[in-house]
Formats: sequence, C-alpha cells, structure tokens
Amino acid sequence: KQWYQRRVRGSYRKATAYALKKIQELQVTVKKDDPAEQRDLLKKCAATSMCSKLIAYNKDYFAEMVVNAVMCLDTYLPLNMIGIKKVTGGSLTDSQLVAGVAFKKTFSYAGFEMQPKTYKSPRVLCLNIELELKAERDNAECRIDNVKDYQDIVDAEWNILYEKLDKMVQSGAKIILSRLPIGDVATQYFADRDVFCAGRVTQEDLNRTVKACGGTILATVNNIREADMGHCELFEEIQIGNERYNKFTGCPKAKTCTLILRGGAEQFIDETERSLHDAIMIVRRAMKNDSVVAGGGAIEMELSKELKSYAKTIHGKEQLLITAYAKALEIIPRQLCDNAGFDATVILNKLRQRHAQGDKWMGMDITSEDIADNFVACVWEPSIVKKNALTAACEACCTILSIDETVKNPNSNYKAPNAMPGM
Repeated sequence: KQWYQRRVRGSYRKATAYALKKIQELQVTVKKDDPAEQRDLLKKCAATSMCSKLIAYNKDYFAEMVVNAVMCLDTYLPLNMIGIKKVTGGSLTDSQLVAGVAFKKTFSYAGFEMQPKTYKSPRVLCLNIELELKAERDNAECRIDNVKDYQDIVDAEWNILYEKLDKMVQSGAKIILSRLPIGDVATQYFADRDVFCAGRVTQEDLNRTVKACGGTILATVNNIREADMGHCELFEEIQIGNERYNKFTGCPKAKTCTLILRGGAEQFIDETERSLHDAIMIVRRAMKNDSVVAGGGAIEMELSKELKSYAKTIHGKEQLLITAYAKALEIIPRQLCDNAGFDATVILNKLRQRHAQGDKWMGMDITSEDIADNFVACVWEPSIVKKNALTAACEACCTILSIDETVKNPNSNYKAPNAMPGM
C-alpha cells in the first residue's frame, strides 16, 4: 500500500526518541570522583576496541598506554597534542609513551657531536630562519676593482650571520630549533657555547613544541623577549632502535605526549597506529561522556525488544512502522554474526529469548561462539556513540523520504551523431 511520507517520517522520529530515552535509562554512569574506577573503565573501553585488531594479544599493554596518553592531555583533550612516531625494529612491546614532545633527530653537520645532549630547565627558541651561508639567489651584480672591496663583501656576509648567532646566544636559549637548515658554521658556533641546535624540524613537530613549551616561532632574531622562548623541565637526546630522538618532558604550557611505536615491519606498525587511533578516540569520548552501555549487539537487541513492546501500545499504521524500526536494529548483531562466521539465526534466537527474560546486557561472545553478558565481559561502548548513530541514521532516512521526485535532463546522455568513438 501507499505509505504517506509524513507518517513514515513521524513514526521513525517517534521511535528514535523512544530509543534515546531507553538508552538514557539503561546507560551506566561511572563516578568521576573515583579515579581508580574511572581509570579501570577507560582501560576496559580501550581494550574492547582492540579485540578485533592485530594487536589483540597485547591489548592490555596498549590499553594502559592509551589511557596514560589521553590522561596527559588538558581538559579539552586536543587530539593534535598526541604525537605518534614509528621506529622500525624491535618487538611490539618495545613501544613506549613519552610524556612530552619527541621527534626524530634531524640532519646535522660537523660539530653536532660536541653539543650537550641533556639539559635541565632549558630555554627553547623556535625559529623559521635559515642559518647558513649560500649562493645569492637573485641576479645581483657587484663590480669591484680591488681585493679589499671583495674582502669587505665576504666579511659583511659573515658578520650578518655571526650577528644573528650572537643575539640567539645572548638571549639565554639553550635549545634552538628551526624549520629551515642550520649550517655547519652555526652548528660549530653553538657547540662551542654549549647550545643545542636542530634544523629542518618539520612544521608539525615545531608547532607541537611551541604549544607544549610555550613561546612562538620567530622569523627574526632582533629583540628576542623572554615571552618568545619556551621552557621545559628536561631535554635529552635518546637512542631508540637505530634512530636518535630529541625528547622534551615537563612542558608547562600544554599537556602533551608522544607514542613511539616499534615493530618488525612498516605495514604492521601502520596497522598498530590505526588501532591505537581508534582506541584513543574511544577513550577521549568516554572521558567526555562518562556513561557506557554493553556492546556486541546487546544494546541493539534490548532496544529492539523495547520498541516492539512500545509498538503494541500504538494503533494504526504507526505500529507497523515502529515494529519495522525495531527489526532493523537486529541487523547489527546479525552482521556481527556474519563477520565472525556464526549462524546468525541461532544466535539471534538465543538473544531474543534471553532479552525477553530480562537479561538486558546479553550479546555476542566471539570467543565462545555463543552469547554472554557483555557488561560483565567488559565489552563496553560510550552511550553517546549509540545516541549519535541512531540520530544520524534517522535524520538521513527522513531526508531521503522527504525527496518527492528527481529531475533529470533527457539530453544528458545524448551523443552527437558525428562524434568520434570514445568522445
């Protein structure tokens, strides 16, 4: 029969509102005033997101690392303050969390080995200046008639460079970072004065250092102020695998951290990065919204049962529409069964029976190829994720139903009679 679109949209919105209300009643809120309980919740959420990944066997190790990483951040939990670096070699459990900024040592010139590699409470100066002598780029022409004038030109170039270096050293900075190259002359100059320098630092790492340590990225060395420089409690250069890493810890301006991932192959490390990104997003969401529900199809089956009961209290065509909405929620556990290679019919029948008996957190158990209490098994998901999914799906469906007809240009597929083949 012909269903009126307005009635369908109204029924779906009514079913969504009822489902959201039930999620609000079913969700379990974790007390934030108990740090131990909250930390345990976050670890379980992180471990749940890794169960189907390649790092599932090390999920406890990485769950602890992910929770520590997110807890290093400030109140707003900015994702760009978590840096992820990959170092080939070693085992997966050699991965480590640095409570600060860490990036790979950049290209260096002779004299770099003489620079100190550890500083306590140093001043950090971040620049966007090239500190090396090079050929003139422009078509400059200078006509001279004696050797003294030539020497004056050469000395002027050196004096300009040394003047810049003197101003940086006089500012009191012990760590100098630049996005542009720092030449061998400047490297040796800083080494003689116990100053660490690094050129060709990537823009991303330089921005994270500025946000973490404070200060700003300068394009000139004139009038360097104290506010233009950053600070950290400890700077050191450490060996990780076959690479050297510069590490800043104790950054006062912003809380940040860096995950250094190890592994035997680049492809495996890339997959580890993607898995940890999913876990980080789940933990961030759980910290912002401290309410969880059981996953593995448990919440969908409970909502389906509640909606079917709710539909029986409504007369007319809306009853059929809300029943269809409830049946559609069973697609989630059915798809999970198909992905795991289980008999979806048997599993769904068991879930319907247990939910009808009042076991609201019963869901799929992949390890035993059966059903289980997923809340006890710590298969949790933030309730806000389910709310957003239902709301977005309802709005998308209603938007499609709001389209009465489409207009198509009949000449859009017309081809000229003399057109060449392929045109």
